[in-house]
Amino acid sequence: MVGMDPEAAFTAYMGARLAHWSRLAFLLTGDRHQAEDLVQVTFERVARRWERVAADGDPDPYVRRTMLSQHVSLWRRRWRNVELWARPPEPPTGDPTAATDRAVVVRQALARLAPRQRSALVLRYFEDLTEVETARVLNCSVSTVKSQVRDGLARLRALAPELGELITGGQR
Repeated sequence: MVGMDPEAAFTAYMGARLAHWSRLAFLLTGDRHQAEDLVQVTFERVARRWERVAADGDPDPYVRRTMLSQHVSLWRRRWRNVELWARPPEPPTGDPTAATDRAVVVRQALARLAPRQRSALVLRYFEDLTEVETARVLNCSVSTVKSQVRDGLARLRALAPELGELITGGQR
């Protein structure tokens, strides 16, 4: 992307990373439509500052931080307006595979967590960030990340005991 005009560089980045950011947004929101809105708002904000963001080399940390900030802002706005969160998707009917069942249960359980716990768990276990990187993204201390992850995992165990080993075995 070096040597490209800023608009072309942003378009190339967005095209290459859209699936990744859409997945993260879905894991944060638990709803496809809210995730699409979150990605759109995030990319719109990043586009305004693209030249400065791209000059730093790796735009991913900036995009991740922007997405999390926007997620919290959207969540607070909905909370103030007393909007109800969308109901988690129902398990598929028929003969789904075990992985699909597990994915649905994980998404349903994540959707019922507090936003900070969900963000900490998604960053640690789905984005595979370290505790220090997660703390930097969430703009909090490492001990806060540890407590959010601990409390989030405990809540997941209570909400989805059928995940048992997946949750217990996934701790780092």
